[in-house]
Amino acid sequence: MGFWEGLWRMALAPLVVLMVVLTTVPLWIWLERRVCARIQQRIGPNRVGVMGLLQPMADAAKLIFKEDITPAHVDRVVYLLAPIIALVPSMAALAVIPFGDLQAADVNIGVLWILALSSLAVYGVVLAGWASNNKWSMMGGIRSAAQMVSYELGMSLAIIAVLLTTSVYAASHGGHALSLRTAVNSQQGVGPLAWNFIWHLPAFVVFIIAAVAESNRAPFDLPEAEQELVAGFHTEYSSFRFAMFYMGEYVHMTTLSAVCTCLFFGGWLSPFAGIPLLARLNVSTVPVLMYLAPLFWFFLKVTLFIFLYIWLRWTLPRMRWDQLMALGWVVLLPAALVWVAVVTVLAGAGKVVDGFVFSGDGWFRLLSLLAVAAAYLIYRRRRGSS
Repeated sequence: MGFWEGLWRMALAPLVVLMVVLTTVPLWIWLERRVCARIQQRIGPNRVGVMGLLQPMADAAKLIFKEDITPAHVDRVVYLLAPIIALVPSMAALAVIPFGDLQAADVNIGVLWILALSSLAVYGVVLAGWASNNKWSMMGGIRSAAQMVSYELGMSLAIIAVLLTTSVYAASHGGHALSLRTAVNSQQGVGPLAWNFIWHLPAFVVFIIAAVAESNRAPFDLPEAEQELVAGFHTEYSSFRFAMFYMGEYVHMTTLSAVCTCLFFGGWLSPFAGIPLLARLNVSTVPVLMYLAPLFWFFLKVTLFIFLYIWLRWTLPRMRWDQLMALGWVVLLPAALVWVAVVTVLAGAGKVVDGFVFSGDGWFRLLSLLAVAAAYLIYRRRRGSS
């Protein structure tokens, strides 16, 4: 490892990740407040800055300078560590996200790194509820632990289904099967027709639902549930410590949206790539735009997923606890297991007939599309008969 590469990995890359977080989180908060205002037919923040763009800065200043209260009955050490544990893993997971050529750490186990750190974030919530010595906070922490464990299984299986086809690409084109960069490169082709959200539609649906639950966002926000738990696991937190939990939620949303973009929506790839009629819109040969275009497409896709988070929160009512657990264990987990088995069979069949009319990837995509269509017809037929 050379001097400049070492300097980038040890000093500059963490600063880049930190700047990305500090820039995007206020933007998401502003976007949520504006979108929810539109949904509720009101104006939203419009006084501080143009269109209220400086409102998140004003809120951050208020939280920093508010009185920081530590209740006397808490477990002080764990109480103080919980917000850090909730925030830091989500920020560290962003280090392996490839934004085109820009990436803080290009590791060959990027997917495992993200799954490991995402599972660590639950400890911050659980420890916050336990250390608060408050029954409502404890209930919120227990709910969060059960919810995250339940939905993390379905999300992991959805990722495994994609990695099965990524490993086939890695075996023939090089790269590491567990790298997000390889997952993006495997989706190169005729624009969105090569992206996994089409050929792995069941896995995509499972991942989206599980990602919303993993972030404790409505309609899965039972760890907070202010109507019954006051504020859930962070009831006893105030000032900047509460802001760390609030910030951790948005960082976690950003991480999962970026992972979904890489696995299912082509990452930084342009939707016009490979389409002859739109070849003039390809700016990969323009000196400056060839570096900015991947960042533009990547952040546009991430923004669309953040908007989906916001739209769901202000549209759907909160689920009951039994409905939430049944959806995770009875619906999503079996569906993800079935899709992993189907992908395994289809990938094997694609290898057997590789080179006959289509390549192995082409056969897999054709068979997966037929499998999804058959499942939909069976569902419609059963629903019509009932």
